[in-house]
Amino acid sequence: MDILKQYFPLCGLKNNPLELPRSVDFFKQNLLFYFVAEYFMQANMTDDPVEAFVEVSMAALLTLLFIGITLFFNRTLYAYIQVSTAVVFCTNIVALFVIPILVWLTVSEDALSYYILSLLLLWIYILIARIFKKVLSVNIFASLIVSLFYFITTYLGAFALGQVL
Repeated sequence: MDILKQYFPLCGLKNNPLELPRSVDFFKQNLLFYFVAEYFMQANMTDDPVEAFVEVSMAALLTLLFIGITLFFNRTLYAYIQVSTAVVFCTNIVALFVIPILVWLTVSEDALSYYILSLLLLWIYILIARIFKKVLSVNIFASLIVSLFYFITTYLGAFALGQVL
């Protein structure tokens, strides 16, 4: 529970991921929650559980691969567990808010649900950009670009690979 308290301020744009504790168990727990939450959202959108499983598996793999490659080229691969945990943890926290909004959106298609969903997507984009800013020691513009590449690689890449398979 103590480690959760240390990672939670990341979602409020505080703390540096490199200063957070390294815990493989916490990473695995977050990765499992990430997979379940993303699977729920993807299955809600595609209506095909196998396709959803493949796309979520690809997204998780591409997430971890993108972080690893980015850290390798930045020569900060030693922080892989902290950074991966930070990215997955922030995604999980935002997913806790996104899931009820997606259910609301599916049921009612209310315009307010689209606005709230857009704000939540902006929030996760900013969180990921801030994590990369701190880890890569780059300016905000560069971190926004890296974050954009992250989302393109992870989600569009998973979708494209899912379509090919």
